[in-house]
Amino acid sequence: MPTADAIPAGRRQLPSGVAMVGTAVAFMSLYLGAGALTPLLVTYEQAFDFTPAMLTVAFAVYAIGFLVAALTLGALSDHVGRRPVLIAALIVQLVSNTLFLVGTDVEWVIAGRIVQGVASGAATSAFTAAIVEFAPNGRKRLGTILAGISLTGGLALGSLLAGLAIQLTSAANTIIFTVLIVLTTLGGITVFASGETVTRSPGAVRSLIPRISVPAAARREFYSSAPVVAAVWMLAGLSGGLAPNIVRSVFHLESAFVGGFAGFIAPAVATAVGLLFAAVPSPTAMSIGIFTSVLGAGAIIGGILAPSLALMIAGQAIAGVGFGSAFTAALQLLIPQVAPGGRAAVVAAVYVVAYTAFGVPIVVEGQLVAPLGEIPAVVGYTVLTILLALVSLVARTRLARRGRTPRP
Repeated sequence: MPTADAIPAGRRQLPSGVAMVGTAVAFMSLYLGAGALTPLLVTYEQAFDFTPAMLTVAFAVYAIGFLVAALTLGALSDHVGRRPVLIAALIVQLVSNTLFLVGTDVEWVIAGRIVQGVASGAATSAFTAAIVEFAPNGRKRLGTILAGISLTGGLALGSLLAGLAIQLTSAANTIIFTVLIVLTTLGGITVFASGETVTRSPGAVRSLIPRISVPAAARREFYSSAPVVAAVWMLAGLSGGLAPNIVRSVFHLESAFVGGFAGFIAPAVATAVGLLFAAVPSPTAMSIGIFTSVLGAGAIIGGILAPSLALMIAGQAIAGVGFGSAFTAALQLLIPQVAPGGRAAVVAAVYVVAYTAFGVPIVVEGQLVAPLGEIPAVVGYTVLTILLALVSLVARTRLARRGRTPRP
């Protein structure tokens, strides 16, 4: 793997360790912004007077922007270099932050979410690679850990801190996005001052063509894992898009901090699980992910019907275990079964499943609130995640009996 120290440069560069940490902070700023929208969307709903159905649309359009950008621009930095892609993505993120800062109605929010998704989708793979490449020799694992923490940790902290800002100040939106604009700008300066870790190579235009495929050797593994991947991403959508509104409409609490905490707990637990489960065999992690996603979803349903906010929060934490273990395990089980030249296409297929599940069902749920009511719509949504996880359980049991599951 190339490193920043190995690339000759004609100008002064930041030391590799500083570049690694600074780039991780820049990466986290993208997901701090995405996480901040979890409690802010409820505030926008009240301020701009739009319906719960429109709230779910405003949340879900992020997935559209992310997926389109990830599929078309995800491999671009391998050809043109990390720095151009990262700087461009951070500029796009600045546009998104500005839209939220000056927005006056739901159309501004939706536009900001789409642009935010494009920035994250374009930059995630490049940031992940750059952080590891900047890591000094002997500390590549630290770079990998920082990349993982920056993503899910950013979502968690963004939700918690935004909820706290809304609770304590009357100008939370201005404070949040002013801070994010500053962080994003500093991140761009860091990236610009860091060395380039990739030598330019042909194929940039060709890399813009999405490659989504699952080779025959990996199809049974893919089909058995896809339902639980959809389930855990639906539960992530519940935490990020529905939970703060549930706190207000079901539990009748007007606390923005509690709403932010409801969005914080699942990605925070997923971050910890991703670190703690690094040495757990992938088939075991997948089984843990399936069972904890079912248990977490059941607790969420129980908490909503009881009603018990503590039980719902506990269910989200358990669902976070399911996300952190099942999604990582799915990638670890699939990638070794595919030749190196086809791995990016398989990962793309996994992300299509993930972000479709993250965006589409929550919009459907929002449309069902008016005819069915908030509680039946959320319960139906969550029951579907249980059914999907059980489909994976049955499929993986059959796969194991046939001896198809790869050994750790």
